[in-house]
Parts: sequence; C-alpha cells; structure tokens
Amino acid sequence: MAKVMIVYASMTGNTEEIANFLGDELEKFDIEVEIEECTNVSPEDLLAYDGALIGGYTYDDGALPDEFVDFYEDMADVDFNGKVCAAFGSGDTFYDEFCATVDFIENRLKEKGTTVPVAGLKIDLDLDDDDIPNAEAFAKTFAEALLS
Repeated sequence: MAKVMIVYASMTGNTEEIANFLGDELEKFDIEVEIEECTNVSPEDLLAYDGALIGGYTYDDGALPDEFVDFYEDMADVDFNGKVCAAFGSGDTFYDEFCATVDFIENRLKEKGTTVPVAGLKIDLDLDDDDIPNAEAFAKTFAEALLS
C-alpha cells in the first residue's frame, strides 16, 4: 500500500480543511495517509513516504506563513528525487499574489527532484461546493501518478 504524508500550515482552518479533504480523497484509492501540521514534522520525515502533499496559506500579499518558513527553507536541504509530490493551499483573491505559497512550494519541489504530476491546487479562502470538483480531480491525478 502506498503511503502519503500531507503537511500543512493553517491559521484560520481553511488549509487544514483542504488537507483533510484531500486525505479522504486519497484514501478512496487505498492510499495510507498521515496528516501533520508543518510545525510537527521536518522535510526529512517525508522521505519515509512514497509521496507528499504540502500545503499552506498565503499571508497578506504573497508571503509565506511564519510557521511554515522553517519547513520551507529546510526543504532546500532534502533530495526528494523519486518522490511524487504536489502543492495546495488557500489564499484570498483580494490580493495580487493569490496563493503564492502554492507556487513557492511547487517550485521548491521541482528544484529538489520530485515528480509533480498536477499543478498546485489553489482555493479562494475556504473549500466550498464550487471547489470540490477541482479538489477531487487534483487528488485523483496525484493518486494515479503515485500508483502508476
């Protein structure tokens, strides 16, 4: 059975909700899922898994969340070659840099040799009914790449 860790940073609960939704979706593909806040794990912990989803909210106009900065910076020291990973997060379309954290994560993953089979999932504020099809498709594409 494939194993995935979902790591996230969430201030208002929006990104945590997305993480839990994605975890439920991956379990439909018989993937074992562990979900952790970024302050409870290190990027090296991800090496024990077949893949990872990494998410965070975008603070203000394009800034990484304070509690996510250390995790993000430490990702630069880990070789993720051979892992299947993707990024997700929440943001506010009010700002010019909507969900910039998702782009930062995705770029870092690519720099570190991961297979990124699906573009980052960007959610405006909280996961609502209009977002569900995109989130389901994101999880399905990720799962299919992981299991292939």
